Amino acid sequence: MTMIREPDVPAIELGEREAAPGKPSRAKIIGVVAAGAMLLTAINVTAAIYLYRGVNDLRTMEVRLEQLGQFEQRIGAKIDTVNNGFQSRFETLDRQLQASFGQINGNFARLQQQGGAATAAADSEAPRTPEPAALATTTVAEASVADSGSDPQGADVPRPFKRKAAPPGPNPSYQRIEQSDGKVYYKKIN
Repeated sequence: MTMIREPDVPAIELGEREAAPGKPSRAKIIGVVAAGAMLLTAINVTAAIYLYRGVNDLRTMEVRLEQLGQFEQRIGAKIDTVNNGFQSRFETLDRQLQASFGQINGNFARLQQQGGAATAAADSEAPRTPEPAALATTTVAEASVADSGSDPQGADVPRPFKRKAAPPGPNPSYQRIEQSDGKVYYKKIN
């Protein structure tokens, strides 16, 4: 091979290459791709951290909700116990009150019977009072109307109490009714 040398022309070294005008170099492309990959990796790591925290918060909330459900059941059971206790006390007080009313009514009826017998005995022993002068000149029909309207002797005697006391009934029980919205009602069953 022959080489032609011209002393005025500079020699070309094969190790250096010039970039074509308008075409980026490979080093810049690799740098841009590496920077994009780093940015995408940082975004993925940040998203993973927030996702991990969110999952942990969700698990914590589930545990607390389970505890809240158990707490609600315990409170509901205690409230039912207290309600049953109050209802049984009210039933006992009601029975005692009804028995007391029955006893009072019985005593009142006996007093009226004894009082009626005592007034009848007192009337038979007491001398008859003379009629007032206004009634002496009236007719029998007018006297009966006046007598039925107001009786001077009957005004002092109270009228008997005619209502009979009902004996206390058996202990009523209650049925617990829980509605779909969570409200609890009690219905009396005889």
